[in-house]
Formats: sequence, structure tokens, C-alpha cells
Amino acid sequence: MKHIPRKRFGQHFLADVAIIDAIVREIDPKPGDAMVEIGPGLAALTQPLVERLGKLTVIELDRDLAARLRSHPQLAVVESDVLKVDFQQLAQTLQTRQLRVVGNLPYNISTPILFHLLAFARVIKDQHFMLQKEVIDRMVARPSTGDYGRLSVMLQWRYEMEDVLFVPPGSFDPPPRVDSAVVRMVPHAAPAAVDEQLLSQIVQVAFSQRRKLLRHTLGKWLESRAFNGHFDVQRRAEEVPVQEYLDLALLLHSTTGNSAQVQ
Repeated sequence: MKHIPRKRFGQHFLADVAIIDAIVREIDPKPGDAMVEIGPGLAALTQPLVERLGKLTVIELDRDLAARLRSHPQLAVVESDVLKVDFQQLAQTLQTRQLRVVGNLPYNISTPILFHLLAFARVIKDQHFMLQKEVIDRMVARPSTGDYGRLSVMLQWRYEMEDVLFVPPGSFDPPPRVDSAVVRMVPHAAPAAVDEQLLSQIVQVAFSQRRKLLRHTLGKWLESRAFNGHFDVQRRAEEVPVQEYLDLALLLHSTTGNSAQVQ
């Protein structure tokens, strides 16, 4: 029976064999890799992966698709919302120190998935995801560009990222209304030891009114935190490099109870 894509799950299934082959080449699966695929759908990517890996763990929310996938002898199926999956526990279950994670992520919840995985970066070797092209543009954006924002800072803190493949709408069934791409994400071996929640708050405040100088947003926020340190707020949020946001988070964490010195 043909599976009808479910709009509420954001289902767009890969159907272009040439694109699938190109994605598999970028992932470069090796026998024995502990790989997890998010949202395998109709197994277009799953089958060529498992042929090279020998076995594969898949996370699928759609119960009908999960039931189909369970009939495949080389697949271990986790029927769950990926946002509820503990990837550290999954790594322990698979008896590995590091997972390789892949998937054609549902575009309607791709950003929440990326932030969920951020908490498990220490047990992940690499990630390859199909995403909306404009989301990947924001992920890899550099300072002083229109795409640079909260997503850029939070993910570049933890990953080295590269846009590796363009995927047109016609590669899917049904075709989405947007262009897609594949991103490679490799966790940094020694990321800055910042408080993730604090960094997220800093960046969220900074980009809350991105057209204004930071003295109107982040500057006032720092003053309310009795920040004792120097940070140039005579700039817009998009002009501040990732490393400066990281340095600010580290400094703010170590300095409390003194008057602010922002300029």
C-alpha cells in the first residue's frame, strides 16, 4: 500500500536516485559505524546506508512507517519523537562512544531538532542533514551578513559546518516549495566551555532587535546583570563574531556583583 505523506509530520520523501547517491557519498558510511537515521520515511536513504553499514538504527515517529521498517532485519527501530530521544542513552545502548547521525529532517521542526542535538554533541562524531536551504545558509553564515544570527552563533560554537550539496524541490515526493541542501556538522574537539543557557540568552537578547545598536538591547541587559567587564555595544548584533559572544559568556559567568562597564 502506498504511503500518503502526512502534512503534520512535514513529510517530503526523497525520490531522486542521483541525489540519494550523492548524499551517501558525502556521508561515507563504513561497516561497523554506529549510525542513527532520523526520519527514514520510505527508506530511500536508509537502504543504501544499511547496505554499506550492515546495521542501522532509525528514529521514526509515524507509526505506519515504523511498522514497515521493523520488517527489515538490519534495522533497529526507535518509534519516537526525536525531540524526546536521549542520544547519550542511545549511544550506551549501541555500545559506542560516538554516534554518526543523519537524516532528512522535517522542515517544520528542523531548528528544534538541531538545538536538541546540541546537548548531545559530546557523543556525536558527525551529523549530515537535509534541511531547507535558507536554514543551512543561516547555520553557516559569517558575521556582517544578513543570514548571520542566533542559529549561526549557537551552532558554530559547537560545530564546524559545511554546506555540501544543493537539492532541488523536484528531488522529493511531494516537492516542497523551497530549495533544500545537505549540511555536514562536525563537533569541535575542544569547544569553549560556556554555559549553553547563558550563551543562548545573550544571543537571543542581542538579536532581538538586530537593526538597532547593541546598547539598546544587550547593553541594557548587561547593566541589569551588574556586568563588570568591557564589551563594545556600539555595534549591531550581526557585527559581533562568534568568539566575542563566547568570550562575553565566559566573562559574564565569572564576574558578578559589580557595576557594568559597557561602551
